[in-house]
Amino acid sequence: MTLKSLTGASMPNQPPKRRRRKTERPAEIIASALDVFADKGFAAAKLDDIARLAGISKGTLYLYFETKEEMFRAVVSTAFAADFEKMEAFASGFEGPTTQLFPIMLSNIAALAANSKLPAIAKMVIAESRNFPDLARIWHDDIVSRVLDTLTKLIARGQKRGELVAGDARLHAFSLVGPMVMALLFREVFASTASNPPDLQALALQHSKTIIHGLQGSPTTGTASGRKKT
Repeated sequence: MTLKSLTGASMPNQPPKRRRRKTERPAEIIASALDVFADKGFAAAKLDDIARLAGISKGTLYLYFETKEEMFRAVVSTAFAADFEKMEAFASGFEGPTTQLFPIMLSNIAALAANSKLPAIAKMVIAESRNFPDLARIWHDDIVSRVLDTLTKLIARGQKRGELVAGDARLHAFSLVGPMVMALLFREVFASTASNPPDLQALALQHSKTIIHGLQGSPTTGTASGRKKT
């Protein structure tokens, strides 16, 4: 057996295991931070806990993130913002009637909430943003503002087309998404005590029908912009 075969020099070039591991560390740290934040909250989360869960030393963690706020920003942009970017792209490219989008978007929000730690992080932000205002700022800029802006633009477009009633488009956006936010927080806060928590998908379907009926107008609530009274 030659020295070449012993050293593996004849094998295809591959990145050293240590280097491959290093490139994976940021994602592992972010995933660990998400779990710790969701489980313990922001104030009680310890960098030691995050490092231990990620399988690294606390010193190694500091090579990637200097503060918990930096980690939280990475958690939001990695774990949630990408999903909302997909919703934005889908909504902006949708050419059908505006009202057909409402059930789809609410259903997507319900699915995201049911299959991620979104409700736990939202509850954490509400509970701790007074002491950690950066949490509210990050959550608002990366999630809340983007969702509301997207819905506001869609509603304004529907009003311009004559599909929806007149009114403040941003307030209509709050009306559209508000019950979903309430329901996901209800499930998160009262998970151990509520005997019948709201089904998010069922709510998405029922509420979208209700809001569509209201936004399309009726003889008692007025007509949609550009439509004649009947």
